[in-house]
Amino acid sequence: MQISLDEIISMLLARVESLAYGAENQKTRFNVLARVLYKKGLLSDEEVLQSVRDEHRLLVDLGLVDEMPDDEMMEAAAESLLQWIKGDAAAIRRTMEEYESRMREMAAKEATKPKIDVAPASALSQLDRLSGKKAGGSKLIL
Repeated sequence: MQISLDEIISMLLARVESLAYGAENQKTRFNVLARVLYKKGLLSDEEVLQSVRDEHRLLVDLGLVDEMPDDEMMEAAAESLLQWIKGDAAAIRRTMEEYESRMREMAAKEATKPKIDVAPASALSQLDRLSGKKAGGSKLIL
């Protein structure tokens, strides 16, 4: 049985879409259940922060991460979770805008860095012919 490259790509894309949909579905369920617990007073801000610390401690103990993040990082992670649990759209929007701004700044910085271009062998051979050198000459252009 032969399968074309297009069919393989289509199957892989369908699988990726399915996984993305499943992840989004799980995230929505988590948000709904966490909001219920928070509104009933069964989940507090401090408990979320402590759970973030416990999660990172477990990851360190399992060897999945090298070290515990500092308190500021864990507080930021807990705050991010709490924004979704509380449904704080304004705070989420601000966070997303700050993130996009940082990404644009990083992209602009990356664009200013020098780039290394690699010429194909045919272009180098052509340059050798134009300069009068025999084939197999210089392979480095500065």
